Amino acid sequence: MTVTFRALLGASVAFTLTGAALAETTITVATVNNGDMIRMQGLMDDFYAKHPDIKVEWVTLEENVLRQNVTTDIATGGGQYDVLTIGTYEVPIWGKQGWLASLNDLPADYDVDDLLPAIRGGLTVDGTLYASPFYGESSMVMYRTDLMQAAGMEMPEAPTWADIETAAAAMHNPDAGVYGVCLRGKAGWGENTAFITAMSNSFGARWFDENWVPQFDQPEWKATLDFYLNLMNSYGPPGASNNGFNENLTLFNQGKCGMWIDATVAASFVTGKDSTVADSVGFALAPDNGLGKRGNWLWAWSLAIPASSQKQDAAKAFINWATNKDYLALVAEKEGWANVPPGTRTSLYANEDYAKVPFAKMTIDSINTADPNNPSVKPVPYVGVQFVAIPEFQGMGTTVGEIFSAALAGQKTADQALAEAQAAVTEEMKASGYIE
Repeated sequence: MTVTFRALLGASVAFTLTGAALAETTITVATVNNGDMIRMQGLMDDFYAKHPDIKVEWVTLEENVLRQNVTTDIATGGGQYDVLTIGTYEVPIWGKQGWLASLNDLPADYDVDDLLPAIRGGLTVDGTLYASPFYGESSMVMYRTDLMQAAGMEMPEAPTWADIETAAAAMHNPDAGVYGVCLRGKAGWGENTAFITAMSNSFGARWFDENWVPQFDQPEWKATLDFYLNLMNSYGPPGASNNGFNENLTLFNQGKCGMWIDATVAASFVTGKDSTVADSVGFALAPDNGLGKRGNWLWAWSLAIPASSQKQDAAKAFINWATNKDYLALVAEKEGWANVPPGTRTSLYANEDYAKVPFAKMTIDSINTADPNNPSVKPVPYVGVQFVAIPEFQGMGTTVGEIFSAALAGQKTADQALAEAQAAVTEEMKASGYIE
């Protein structure tokens, strides 16, 4: 009986240990509904094969909704998510607040030193990596080579805004359903505000002077908004005030845009299987205005772990899988090199196969020339190209985006919009103690 009891006890212990080892951990990942993120969800069999004890539940949201939800959740300690998809704006602010878990202990095969310095720098605070980039981006011009050729024109590799206006006029043919240029008009600090802010840098504008005084009442902002509204009202699609990244991507892929100036990450989609103009797309640097700055931004959609998560080990296993070099190789194997998430790793741009991708060089050149420490022509007290890296910017940027979107919809003039922006931002900066 003693032997039998011991044997049963041993079997029970073994079962318990085995059960513990195979206990399933479920993590919730909040992500944006961009194409690269959707593609990742389709490749999860590879993750489950390597991590059979981890289950992933997805919460996939439109960009503005995602930002609102994850910001509310992390600020209140709500604990809904174990992995957040956040951007270069949030990471340093939330890292300093102690809201994010350190990723300095990711395994050696993650190879943190392979991250592009410009991207890694924006996700690091005092030597601590708080988020891992899923893809990095700048912005550039995507244009229809067939329409340019038909107009007897050639797009410069480094165009000016005047070049863009001339090309838009030449390609604009609304009777045929083709509009000269598509730009972001949807309100949001990461939507139209991001685009117009990056554009304004090339016009010499800035959000604040060196003493944090708002600058929307200055001539550089007037020149920026006047040009943007005139370009869109003359050569843009109808309803442009409702169009953000995804809406313009759809329009371009349907052949309805002569040009689209937006995130470099869009290149794989406008040349992909869902694009009706895939064989007729050219790329150029974001435009300048002869002042020494181009209208290109710097951004990374990255994966981070809230410090409040009770499942950090499983979350780190997922982040390592989704953002290391093996994942890039997996996408290349399944989808081709053109569809690999761009802009994160030095090794990708040293890869001979990836170098053959038509937009690879333009993407890395655009990323490397963005300067978040000196974004505009004049000195600024802030860091950030298409945003201002202070906590208050999220609210101010959304308010300004709503004002500019209303101007694009014809509800107010450029002068009225700028006066409203100046008043709103000044009020917030006073309330926050930046200015008296």
